Amino acid sequence: MKGLILSGGAGKRLRPITHTSAKQLVPVANKPILFYGIEEMASAGITDIGIVVAPATGDEIRQAVGDGSKFGVRVTWIPQHAPLGLAHCVLVASDFLADDDFVMYLGDNMLEAGLAAFVDRFVSARTGSGTSRSYGGAPSAQILLARVSDPGSFGVAEIGPDGRLLRLVEKPEKPPSDLALVGVYLFDKTIHDAVEQIEASARGELEITDAIDWLIAEGYRVDHEVLSGWWIDTGKKDPLLECNRLVLDTFGRSIEGDVDDASSVDGQVVLEAGAKVIDSTVRGPAIIGSGTTVEHSDIGPYVSIAADCRISGSEIDNSVVLRRSTVSDIARLTDSLVGRDTVLSRSTRAGEAGRGGADGPEGPGPGAVRVMVGDHCRVEIE
Repeated sequence: MKGLILSGGAGKRLRPITHTSAKQLVPVANKPILFYGIEEMASAGITDIGIVVAPATGDEIRQAVGDGSKFGVRVTWIPQHAPLGLAHCVLVASDFLADDDFVMYLGDNMLEAGLAAFVDRFVSARTGSGTSRSYGGAPSAQILLARVSDPGSFGVAEIGPDGRLLRLVEKPEKPPSDLALVGVYLFDKTIHDAVEQIEASARGELEITDAIDWLIAEGYRVDHEVLSGWWIDTGKKDPLLECNRLVLDTFGRSIEGDVDDASSVDGQVVLEAGAKVIDSTVRGPAIIGSGTTVEHSDIGPYVSIAADCRISGSEIDNSVVLRRSTVSDIARLTDSLVGRDTVLSRSTRAGEAGRGGADGPEGPGPGAVRVMVGDHCRVEIE
């Protein structure tokens, strides 16, 4: 079985971060989102992976991933010159996929359950089950669904009384169920016939929902499974921060950096080698990258600070700070995403911020700061 990871999206919902970087490389718990998907495929025994990339971000993603050897996989790069839909990704990857079964995975999705069990069930169902062109035969496709509160924002499944998948509807005004398509699909070679038969939708894309509907209409078996555990599309700031919290909750404690006698580091904290904590408190879950210095600050919970940052005189919780950035004299930074090489500081006109948050020992201080700041910015907060 092969893997196909889709990493061509422009990431408009994560701007301004994605004006200067691929959304699939935005880190969750100090690891690029895309890397989690590659590692999940490797854990499922899939080592031959094609990654679909767009012209604008392809070089950056190639540089980050390399040939795949550091993940124990082999990567083939597949350009998609225009964002023409998920089914179009299958079309442009047809030479790589050939006649092999494959799993297709959206590069900005995160799953608690992983891929291995999902893949194993598809392989087992296809082994010794006869032709797929009957419901009792082997499945030609298997999709993953999740219950959501706003199904009209997703591709939605309609399930019949007998439990069979009847059809898929893309972002319907009147959803037939609350079961949304998760960005994980398993296919055999018949999907190539499907993507060649369908036409572009009203939004000008070849929809994977239309291709799966074609399989159903032609009598091919399409299995479905309702996800257990969490699933997050990290394409917006708040879901990305939620994903950061969920992943940090799985971490243990590892203190390889330096902590001085005036500091305390409590709970599930990863302090990478070369990081320094000076006269500060760090409350887990949290991760602080190598080369980062935290001084006179309160950090956590649910904070990821990447490598080579400098945090001073500030309180930070439920936030992600990317590489080489500085946060200085901010009374409380919360629910925030700070880009690379960015300086976030208190304006000198605002007076001394003071340590201790919005309600410090001197009485009520300034309100919490919530920001989403791109790369290479300088922001002063009064």
